[in-house]
Amino acid sequence: MRHDTIADLLLARGADERLGLRTRAESWTWAEVVRESAARASLAGKLRAEGPFHIGVLLDNVPEYVFWLGAAALSGATVVGINPTRGGTYLEQEVRHTDCQLIITDKAGRARLDGLDVGVRPERFLLVDDPGYAELLARRAAEPARASDVTADTRMLLLFTSGTTGASKAAICSQGRLAGLGHSNAAKYEVGPDDVCYCPMPLFHGNALMALWAPALTAGATLALTPKFSASGFLPDVRHFGATFFTYVGKAVAYVLAQPERDDDAENPLTHAFGTEASPEDRATFLRRFGCRLIEGYGSSEGAGMLRQAPDAPLGVLGVPARDSVRIVHPATRESCPPAALDEHGRVRNPEEAIGEIIDTEGAARFEGYYKNDAANAERVHHGWYWTGDLGYVDEAGYFYFAGRSGDWIRVDGENTSALLVERILRRHPAVVAAGVFGVSDPRSGDQVMAAVEIPHGTRFEDLGLPEFLEAQEDLGTKGAPRFVRVSHALPTTGSNKLRKKEMRLAGWRTDDPVYRWVGRGEPDYVPMTEDDKAALRDEFLANGRGRFLP
Repeated sequence: MRHDTIADLLLARGADERLGLRTRAESWTWAEVVRESAARASLAGKLRAEGPFHIGVLLDNVPEYVFWLGAAALSGATVVGINPTRGGTYLEQEVRHTDCQLIITDKAGRARLDGLDVGVRPERFLLVDDPGYAELLARRAAEPARASDVTADTRMLLLFTSGTTGASKAAICSQGRLAGLGHSNAAKYEVGPDDVCYCPMPLFHGNALMALWAPALTAGATLALTPKFSASGFLPDVRHFGATFFTYVGKAVAYVLAQPERDDDAENPLTHAFGTEASPEDRATFLRRFGCRLIEGYGSSEGAGMLRQAPDAPLGVLGVPARDSVRIVHPATRESCPPAALDEHGRVRNPEEAIGEIIDTEGAARFEGYYKNDAANAERVHHGWYWTGDLGYVDEAGYFYFAGRSGDWIRVDGENTSALLVERILRRHPAVVAAGVFGVSDPRSGDQVMAAVEIPHGTRFEDLGLPEFLEAQEDLGTKGAPRFVRVSHALPTTGSNKLRKKEMRLAGWRTDDPVYRWVGRGEPDYVPMTEDDKAALRDEFLANGRGRFLP
């Protein structure tokens, strides 16, 4: 039976005695998960105040997070996922913006919020590791039921976007949309009742909730929790839980692949996984090492389901349109882009004509908006269409490809260069764990390509042999080799393991990390940038009247 709310999906598990939730220390049947959720829903109802029924949750991936998701569904509350990697004024502003009535956290989370004016009084904090918390819940034991005013339109989540390309926004997700994703993603990613869904991605992020938690709830699969993602702990966790499926975001797959390879890597129960940003090389290596198929998809906290899978498509394809309203258009003219002409390496030969923004002419009705952010809503919906902010192109066969965010195309010497392509090429290097590529202004005109690479501890930039490596990459265009390379053993990332490219772009070559610069105009020849070099480059910007373009 198809259920239209998360509350009804949860209540349908009320008599299910199969294993529903596991950690390394404890386990609960689905029926027990429902009862735990009901007790917290009762407590939330008792503590409800005037105004938006918003409950902030600042926790790692612990069982209490799952129970409060269920509590929100049953009581009609909205979970605000608070990102524990935020700090200071940024964290304060995010929490205040979402009008939380309660905050569910632990002593560590409470300490993180100390001194911040988040708009929630101290007595409205519930600490899950406080001795009195269990006693408080015991008094609220209740028969599982949903509040009478819960409908498919009831707001279920406020999901902060990752903020990799701009300020984060609180995307709204209703119970109906999340329940629909539970049904569709369980089918799309082949999640069934016998699966064990391992959740290394944070529960404050849409990937874990929309692609793993909701499908597991829908299918009655087992949810296996780890507090935080750990590359070294990934395979031991998979084996301990008997995990068959997991989800990933950003560089998580790259970090797992950076672990030393062992002869017994393939001795694990994994069959498949879903996520974004794994390169074609990563997918091939992951399948070879672990026997697990990575399913790359396209979606966001704001909207999903625009593309459907194309199993027999060429490598690197996102999919094909799920409906006729999904297109790639030129933002200025709103006309559909012609098919891309691809060379033998898969590079787009006509980027000016072929690359445009992915849109849905009927998507405005599906977009649920950002909380209290009319300006951001207007960026997503105008001319009656939903604009993703993502670039793409379509080939002659009708397959869609991702071309990056709007800032991922770099104008070098009058030619467009794909930051995404250069990132994928750099990731082929066996010693490069992660790579972010972006444009930095040239002191005379246009932009230059800059890369930030993360390499293992104990590895030096000189050990990479980067000039020779780049020369050997046949699909690297003449303008694609980075002029500047920032080297780090730990590049800045979001809480969901996405690189903070906006932050790195703003710093440019003025970062405190070592930076190597390609000197001359011949083959790449990188030398370290000294403080004197940076001062001289700054003076060159000023001498050319381009001081406003300095990083």
